[in-house]
Amino acid sequence: MGKHPKRNTLAAAAEESATPPDQLTDSQSVARVVKAEGNHLYTCALPNGKPILVELETRFRSTIWIKRGGYVLVDLASIEAERAPGSKVVGEIINVVRDEKQWRKQPYWPKKFPKNSYDDEDEDSTVGKMPPSDSEEEEEGEEEEGDNDKKP
Repeated sequence: MGKHPKRNTLAAAAEESATPPDQLTDSQSVARVVKAEGNHLYTCALPNGKPILVELETRFRSTIWIKRGGYVLVDLASIEAERAPGSKVVGEIINVVRDEKQWRKQPYWPKKFPKNSYDDEDEDSTVGKMPPSDSEEEEEGEEEEGDNDKKP
């Protein structure tokens, strides 16, 4: 029991997903994760916008987490033989995009997936901001009360 097999599995899965492949097969495509459905199933959107249900490959389960809006490499042919009749699962996640910058440089990266830019965030958003102090709330309240006094 000297070695930690779990740790080795984690490192292997992380290393495999670190670099993008040189080229894709006809059945492989980059997709955007739309929703985690549970039980290692994810709804993803293909570059043409078509939603598909895919399963996370066994080697990535409990080792790499996929966030909504992230990108994955799906193989639509790998699960054909294993699929049960009537199953809605149409493919398998065979790689997780971790270094998006490196993946975007590949010739197969779909142009339909825009770059995630955080510069154009909504100015009115309060995410990550401190709540207003009591003095700011009092000033707003006084302005509203003052408006009521001016009315005849």
